[in-house]
Order: sequence, then structure tokens, then C-alpha cells
Amino acid sequence: MRIDYPPAIQRLVAQLKVLPGLGPRSAERLMLWLLQMRDERISSLMASLGEAKERIVSCPDCGFFIESDSACLLCHDPRRQQRLLCVVEQAADVLRLERSGAFQGLYHVLGGRLSPLDNVTPEDLRMESLVRRVGELQTEEVILALGSDVEGEATASYIADLLRPAGVSVSRLAQGMPAGGGLDHVDELTLYQALHGRRKLG
Repeated sequence: MRIDYPPAIQRLVAQLKVLPGLGPRSAERLMLWLLQMRDERISSLMASLGEAKERIVSCPDCGFFIESDSACLLCHDPRRQQRLLCVVEQAADVLRLERSGAFQGLYHVLGGRLSPLDNVTPEDLRMESLVRRVGELQTEEVILALGSDVEGEATASYIADLLRPAGVSVSRLAQGMPAGGGLDHVDELTLYQALHGRRKLG
């Protein structure tokens, strides 16, 4: 007879497996860790999750996370370049760009990318509000910081066509060689993009 975890534990593992980046073994390890935590730590974790679920919302303008009773620090920072708008797929992408320190403009979170196979259409993304913001902010340049896979390219192309009547400059993040990387660790597509995106020195 094959022995397995009790049903309650199996249900917990099943719930953990749906979290991004967690496979069956990782979910099982996390479940064991959670079950061995002291009661007060479990209660604290549950309270933090509940508070975040209750208080965290998306900024109606840029789409980044804010607390429901607070203004968005990104949208209301007068030091940011108000006519430069960077479009990203997810709210977490904003933090990746912010941590680089390379961008000082405003952001617009789409909430995903076009994917016909997953039935994600322009109506499912924050496209209308993007067009509205470009007009209201009198944006001079829209930078598309989207993935370089098929869906990312399709989304970038759609946005470029969508914003063409507004006469705004639309650019795409450069793609190519990673910093500190050699040719022996670069795939053909990355190398192709690096060659076509090359720049002159001096």
C-alpha cells in the first residue's frame, strides 16, 4: 500500500503548486517549512497576506501597486520627467527598472501582453488608458520595455500602431549581449539582435 500525506496536506501542496516558480518538490518543501513554523509566525504571515489583499490596489493612472488610502509616489513625484513614459507588462517590472536607476520618467503597466493562444486581447490590457495618458501628459516619447518573445514583439508592434496617430515617438529597449557575457553563452537570437542594435564608439 502506497503511503501519502494526509488529504489536508495534499490540498495545501496543490494550492502552493499554482504559485509561480513552484513545482511539486518546491511546493512540498514550502509546505513542510510552513507546518513546522511556530503558531505566532503563521498567524503573522496570514495577517500580512490578509492586509496586503485588503489594502493594496493598482494606481488608476500608472497601474503600479499602491495602498488604497495613499497617492502613487511615482505619478506624483515632481522630479520625474513627465513627458517620458515607459510601458511595461507587469507592476513588478517597474521595480526592476527603478532599481537600475536608469529611468526617471513615468510608467504605464499594461497588465500583461497580447496572447491569442491565451485569449488575451487589447481589451484585456490597459491600452485605452495608455492612449489617454499619452494625450493628457503630452508625452514626447514612449519607451516599450516589453519581452522580446513573440507575444512581446506583437504587443510592441500593436502599441506602435496604436500611438502612430498621436505623433509620439515610440522606442524599444535595446536587446543583445548581457553585461559581462561572452559569445559562447549567447543564443543566436540574442546575437542577431546585438549585431543589429550595435552602436558606434567614439
